[in-house]
Amino acid sequence: MSLLLPLDLTIKAPLSNSLLGLARLMTAVFKGEDISPTASELLAKAQLDDSNALLDLSVVLQLQGNKETALAIQQEALSQQQVFCLQPDNKTSTIKLLVIYTHGDLMTNTPVEFLAQGGGFELQILYIADHLPLPSSLPEHDIAMVAISELDRNLNCLPRVEQFINTLNVPVLNQPASIARLSRDTVSRRLQGLAGIEMPLTVRASYQQLVDYPFSQLQEALNAKTTFPIIIRPIDSHAGKQLAKVNNQAELDEYLRHNPNDAYFIAPFVDYSNDEGMFKKYRIMVIQGKPYIAHMAISEHWMIHYLNAGMIENAEKRFAEAQEMGRFEQGFAIKHQQAFSTLAEHIGLDYFGIDCAQTQQGELLIFEACASLNVHSMDCEKTFPYKKVQMQKLFDAFEQMLQDRSNALKSS
Repeated sequence: MSLLLPLDLTIKAPLSNSLLGLARLMTAVFKGEDISPTASELLAKAQLDDSNALLDLSVVLQLQGNKETALAIQQEALSQQQVFCLQPDNKTSTIKLLVIYTHGDLMTNTPVEFLAQGGGFELQILYIADHLPLPSSLPEHDIAMVAISELDRNLNCLPRVEQFINTLNVPVLNQPASIARLSRDTVSRRLQGLAGIEMPLTVRASYQQLVDYPFSQLQEALNAKTTFPIIIRPIDSHAGKQLAKVNNQAELDEYLRHNPNDAYFIAPFVDYSNDEGMFKKYRIMVIQGKPYIAHMAISEHWMIHYLNAGMIENAEKRFAEAQEMGRFEQGFAIKHQQAFSTLAEHIGLDYFGIDCAQTQQGELLIFEACASLNVHSMDCEKTFPYKKVQMQKLFDAFEQMLQDRSNALKSS
């Protein structure tokens, strides 16, 4: 195999033959470490058709922004091998989880590698796709989990996954049919009118619809009563990419000129600012129906992502987050206990996450309910000394779920 890559690197000591995985590689990049030596080693091994090195190299290239080459290398790795073993740095659990992925970029699958690192368990990663054969044999595992996101581009793969998991003799977490119902428009319809929950009704609109019709006329065609201001983003867009709030027809026309796409999600804007004019956004994971906080970001702007909220620079914001995380189980979780119970029932997944806030009326405001939100413990312990304990609670809860489900089958 010949790899022509934009890497001018010096080869250091050789890597082992095991998979490094997303968590290790992304953590190194997140902490500002120079991964050039690692990338160089991976490149050298990839030239020898080492499947683990190829898959790791595809991750490195995505982290460097070279997506096209990365996905080509990933395809090469999967043509050689579909099952990869990942060992945690500190193995504290006997559980072996078979996680089912599909091919694609870093938004395509639930990043279970971070959970495996935090929970100390072994991960067997199986890739399933329409162009790949189903495996004839699998490594030893205690439990399985479908970890493919609800993105439109993944929907064709989920029936194939469902057919495959019906042949397994272990418990399977996160059934494909429930994942498929998590698209922004579908899940928002399912959560309408539930006590204590507010999720703005999201609808799909094609570019041509938005260009051809004034928004006031389009509402009837979309079967929605959405009025300005609205939130708009392309289908399958995440992390705020091309996300905007538009206040009138002129702003919508301007947005479409600069962001042409086939189709968009549209939802009414909800002002969730507090009395001080600040916005608070929570990431909460729900494990076996119980909520666990992953972070809380505070910003002067409605569109919050943790990395753009100034949490690293602002000690007052970090103090507020530390307080919120420390009292979460006795505070936010109790206040919205019924909402979380209702949400878990309607979502129907063993593990999922929400990005959320509180409305000015005190309801749980849900921006996104998703099976593939990332949670991690990459943050600097000196800057965020309160996070490690809270994140370990989440990791331990996930590992305990695996143990509980596996033991339930053995005792039945």
